[in-house]
Amino acid sequence: MTLFTPFRNVFRKQLLGGISVFLVSASGTAFGNESPASPPLPAISVATVLSERITEWDEYTGRLQAPETVVLKPRVSGYVTEVAYREGDLVHQGDVLFSIDDRLFRAEVERLEAQQASLQSQLKLAESEFVRARRLNATKAISADVYDNRQAALQQARAELDALKASLKHARLQLSFTQVVSPIDGRVSHAQVTQGNYVTSGQSELTTIVSTEQMYAWFDVDEQTYLNYVRNRLVRVSATRDSSPVMMALSGDAGYAYQGHIDFINNSVNQQTGSIRMRATFENNAQMLMPGLFARLRLIASKPYDAILIDEKAVGTDLNRKYVLKLDDANVVTYQPVTLGEKVAGLRVVQSGLTPEDRIVVSGLQKIRPSMQVAPKVVEMATTEQLADIHRYQQWHTEDSSVLTARQSTDAQ
Repeated sequence: MTLFTPFRNVFRKQLLGGISVFLVSASGTAFGNESPASPPLPAISVATVLSERITEWDEYTGRLQAPETVVLKPRVSGYVTEVAYREGDLVHQGDVLFSIDDRLFRAEVERLEAQQASLQSQLKLAESEFVRARRLNATKAISADVYDNRQAALQQARAELDALKASLKHARLQLSFTQVVSPIDGRVSHAQVTQGNYVTSGQSELTTIVSTEQMYAWFDVDEQTYLNYVRNRLVRVSATRDSSPVMMALSGDAGYAYQGHIDFINNSVNQQTGSIRMRATFENNAQMLMPGLFARLRLIASKPYDAILIDEKAVGTDLNRKYVLKLDDANVVTYQPVTLGEKVAGLRVVQSGLTPEDRIVVSGLQKIRPSMQVAPKVVEMATTEQLADIHRYQQWHTEDSSVLTARQSTDAQ
């Protein structure tokens, strides 16, 4: 070891420490003024609330029923000789559907017709004898007993002929009943009795026929709703189109394509269910409607008013309260309680809590919280189909409201 060895070690340590201090100082000089990069704002779908003039409606379900349904039964007994229709066809009133063996009935008619000819001859003879007796009685050439007998014989001949005519009429009617005809226009079902089978008058069921020109839709309205209709004069009953309109959709239909009218309201409330039965009538020009089909019905439930509508996906639930997340001008999320109303065309009416210019979050509510700033991704509140439904229904309601206003004016006069 030399004299300079400890000095070199000390110098080396001091040099290394200086370098370290320089590097730390340099790094602080180069990067100390830069702040950490801010995370990007979350992109959230936002839409402006929809403001539309609407009319609320109530929805019901029911089943279609034919105004006329006939269970066809024979009026005379006998063997079926022919089934004269094709099952499932449309038939008209008077069309022959079944034929029953008519030989016995025809023979009875012919027997009575022959007997009628005989009685007519006897009546002529009685009339001639009475005329002669009346002439002789005037000159006292015959006794009163003879005259009375001739008069009685004439009356008896007339009575017997009248009785025979009645029997002949009944026999001809029975003969006509061997041709079983359709009593209504409608669609006929399958034949429950085929050729060669014996049928009994008034008992055997041959087939069924349902009318098809119109269809009834029956539905039940609760007492409170019915009173609302009456108080606000929203329901009118008539056998014509002047009554309250009803829209109908069948199972699987996206829209309410059928329009009818109320033509019957029952005369009492069902005390067990607290409801009253109503009936709507629909034209069946396209022959699409059939008895037994399930139907959804809509009735006007309010007068037109301006409403705010939102997508129901934008609504959150906080315990027993409903809320939406609203954006301010700085795109900061705020918590906004709302009061919801009826559902219209898949959108929910907001009764309170929002104004027409408000922007709200329509999806991803669970990803954000109040006071958070977001990057709004603007979307439409309603689809084109929803807007078309709203406008179509509102036009329909407006037309009906004009009829209702005219009707109320007429009633007031």
